[in-house]
Amino acid sequence: MAQGCEFLFVCQPGSHPLLYEWVADFERTGEVATRVKTRCNGKQRLTDTYRWLNDLPLRDGDDALRVGWCELTTTDAEGSVLYSNAWASSVPITRENVVAMVAAGRSRWKIENEHNNTLKTKGYRFEHNDGHGKQHLANLLASLILLAFLAHTLLDLYDPRYRHVRDNLSSRRTFFEHLRALTFYFSFDTWEHLFDSMIEALQSAQPQPRRSVGKR
Repeated sequence: MAQGCEFLFVCQPGSHPLLYEWVADFERTGEVATRVKTRCNGKQRLTDTYRWLNDLPLRDGDDALRVGWCELTTTDAEGSVLYSNAWASSVPITRENVVAMVAAGRSRWKIENEHNNTLKTKGYRFEHNDGHGKQHLANLLASLILLAFLAHTLLDLYDPRYRHVRDNLSSRRTFFEHLRALTFYFSFDTWEHLFDSMIEALQSAQPQPRRSVGKR
């Protein structure tokens, strides 16, 4: 916030008990704003119940940060709870933005976990560790891995050659193996030269349709 940024973080009763005491007080007086939406997920009919409040203290004390709070509970047709979570934000929660705020809160978890999974299991070899070494090598290597992942993400968004090659290889790990082998044995003038060569090789490796032979 000192840098002019906003936040949206998971907020549960176990981590913020005082805030939930305020939520309970507003529940007793019927002042918790609510919005209900129904949707179909395949064969299931689901009900999303959004609740929110504003100007709640994040902790005890006169100098406590005041936040907006929102909650999502998803139930099926029988009333069984399929999902429940809540968030605190520096952005005021309203009927107009509560759905988008919840979607953003859920996406943060999804993005973080999928990125971690990619870095660990898809060829980057970025493992968890409990330290950064006595000097700066571990930090340097970690930074290089993150920069590589950023570059690959941008290429996937903006470079059609990169996307074409990635779409025609079975996995990200296979893609890295091909890059490593090609650049070990051959010299390429440019990035475009490398990918044009890969595209040409992949196209020639595709099975050709058999020609029909007419009867004599």
